[in-house]
Amino acid sequence: MELVGERGFVLGVDKEPIAPLRYDNALTIVADVTREGVVDEIRSKGVSNFDIVLSDLSPNVSGVWEVDHARQIELARSALRVARVLLRPAGNMLVKVFQGSELKDFEVEIRLDFRTLRIVKPPASRPESAELYFLGFDFVGQRSEY
Repeated sequence: MELVGERGFVLGVDKEPIAPLRYDNALTIVADVTREGVVDEIRSKGVSNFDIVLSDLSPNVSGVWEVDHARQIELARSALRVARVLLRPAGNMLVKVFQGSELKDFEVEIRLDFRTLRIVKPPASRPESAELYFLGFDFVGQRSEY
């Protein structure tokens, strides 16, 4: 909340209820980002343009890597679709991805929407972990409807 300040606003979206935050300018809602209508639910909270979209979505893992990877990339695509509607021009996005056969296609897709894309693996991530984060700077994609 220090980065947002008193005038900023944070909206958390999760399929499961999140413990209430103790800030007047932070709100959480229960919603599924893969479902049609999620953008309308987000907009109903009074904000339609965000500076940042941060997605740390992860599927319930099955133990079958290709299935888990495909599900996670679809979650990342859903987050990107939401960003295309709600992210302000020049906004930024951070999205978790799993390494695998569909990663390159998603990278090509997200690069079309941002002037700069960095691929980062946080130091806190275990070396054997297949998770990476795509960090898109300066949204230039075409705003669309979800």
